[in-house]
Amino acid sequence: MAEILAAGEAIERALALLEGGDVVAIPTETVYGLAGDASNGVAVARIFEAKGRPRFNPLIAHVADHGMAYRIAEFDPLSAKLAEAFWPGPLTLVLPQRPENGIHPLVTAGLDTVALRMPRGFGGELIARLGRPLAAPSANSSGRISGTTAQAVAADLGDRIRLVVDGGATPVGVESTILKVEDGKLRLLRPGGIAAEEIEQVAGAKLLRGAKGIEAPGMLASHYAPGASMRLNAQHIVRGEALLAFGRNRAENWRDAVAIRNLSETGDLREAAANLFAAMQALDRSGAKTIAVEPIPFDGLGEAINDRLARAAAPRDKIA
Repeated sequence: MAEILAAGEAIERALALLEGGDVVAIPTETVYGLAGDASNGVAVARIFEAKGRPRFNPLIAHVADHGMAYRIAEFDPLSAKLAEAFWPGPLTLVLPQRPENGIHPLVTAGLDTVALRMPRGFGGELIARLGRPLAAPSANSSGRISGTTAQAVAADLGDRIRLVVDGGATPVGVESTILKVEDGKLRLLRPGGIAAEEIEQVAGAKLLRGAKGIEAPGMLASHYAPGASMRLNAQHIVRGEALLAFGRNRAENWRDAVAIRNLSETGDLREAAANLFAAMQALDRSGAKTIAVEPIPFDGLGEAINDRLARAAAPRDKIA
């Protein structure tokens, strides 16, 4: 099983493993990431191996500062403006790669673009000490629920990796928002930890939705899935189901649920996002074959929450 070390005492151990081409589960502000040296093909292959991740699904390269980012990718003026406003933080930008930028082709899945993010806290310090970007998808088996605590990561991947760095529960709780600028227009590839309204205010333009195939991480039709099936926008509960609740008003027959977790009693979408994956994992452990999910608004971070729920509920034969 993986060793679990507190973030305050783990950096030297984590660095030694990364320098040796190994992978390490680390806390970020969004979810825990499974990190490996983005310039080392062996390390990147170990990420795919540990996750059981499809090789055509690209990874995010995490950087320590703007200088590192500008050495890897070409920034148009709007992307640069967004990076200045939201980095470090839960924003990923998909950008054209610079030639000979050192990022291993496995990270970008053969695309001519690269997804970049600058994390806060332990992740940023670790990258700065390493001096190279880290490829770091969510620290979970591919297609399954993302880990928001060290214990959840160890329960899922503990027999496949050597170290989990414990930084406590992640404050944002859903993955980063992914954006791409094309011909001066801003496209949302994946909703996430920064609401679309916040981005539009800084950009001074409306976001376009939709993608042309898999252009960035987290875009598979089925993803973030528990073992149980998911039933969304539930207005009533069938006996034997588990209930993922939201707010103060309950679905009809809610007392028939075998287990209940409320994402936010007060209807706070930030609290709901932070609690989402842990609540799904808890209900999955209840033994229920189906998790019924009460309706959640789409405004603000509700867009990201509903995106994750829709992917969790998608037919499992869509997981490549």
